[in-house]
Amino acid sequence: MVGNRIMLFAGNSNPRLAGEIASKLGIPLGKAKVARFSDGECNIQLLESVRGANAFIIQSLCAPVNENLMELLLLMDACRRASARRIYPVIPYYGYGRQDRVQERKPVSAKLVANMIQKAGADAVMTVDIHSPQIQGFFDIPMDNLSAAGLFTEKFESKRDGVVVVSPDVGGVRRARNFAEKIGASLAIIDKTRPRDNEAEVMNVIGDVKGKKAVIVDDIIDTGGTMVKGADALKAKGATSVSAFCTHPVLSGEALKKISASVMEELVVTNSIPLPPGAPPKIKALSLAPMLAETIQRIHEGKSISNLFTL
Repeated sequence: MVGNRIMLFAGNSNPRLAGEIASKLGIPLGKAKVARFSDGECNIQLLESVRGANAFIIQSLCAPVNENLMELLLLMDACRRASARRIYPVIPYYGYGRQDRVQERKPVSAKLVANMIQKAGADAVMTVDIHSPQIQGFFDIPMDNLSAAGLFTEKFESKRDGVVVVSPDVGGVRRARNFAEKIGASLAIIDKTRPRDNEAEVMNVIGDVKGKKAVIVDDIIDTGGTMVKGADALKAKGATSVSAFCTHPVLSGEALKKISASVMEELVVTNSIPLPPGAPPKIKALSLAPMLAETIQRIHEGKSISNLFTL
């Protein structure tokens, strides 16, 4: 049985995207107080009834990550205690997703966050281009991982000739290969090492990029170091131009400065995370709102969303 009402609530991580989704669905955002007590604790209160409704909570786990995570958990708990029929956290960017495997004396943070979300009352979870597919297995509830690739390929329609799609590392080969097949391009791989967290050293470029327009495809751009060094290596190997498609613009530290000064002509991202002030013109954001709104509507109506999962 499908719920009779659909309600959207938003934390403070990405109110603009939440507003766009609500507009696409033709409904207002739910009324809620998402504030702070004087000591910094989250002060959450729903300001209208959710009884019997399908409640969708829009919240990216971007900076400040821990505050946004707590807002999400408390909004979910408020909906559960107020008798929402079903609770669906919509997490365009799943923070802590890069800590996804057992390493010596380190937490598996992606699994811990999954446990917290389930414990808070989620009936299902929606994300976009999660860093590791294995994270879906951390949940014992449905976890829908949508793909932003369609947005990028639509933008790419007029730029396909003489293109090589580049994976920035071995781990991203599957994503890059799927993208290359979709647009009919060849594939290259950047061989790199990570001497320490948030640092990368480019060792080699595997594949023919000489005389071609190189397009780096990745899920996250954080400090920008990998992307900028990769672009330099591609130009050194004879690529005529370098651009990049990355779903999640984390853009921490000196990322904006690095990208602005880099040889990259364009960096196309989504609005899963709001762009920081001062982002250079070469960074362009595409909206996830139409795809997320359609997915929310289909879930509410009990329809299939399988064609939106992956590239």
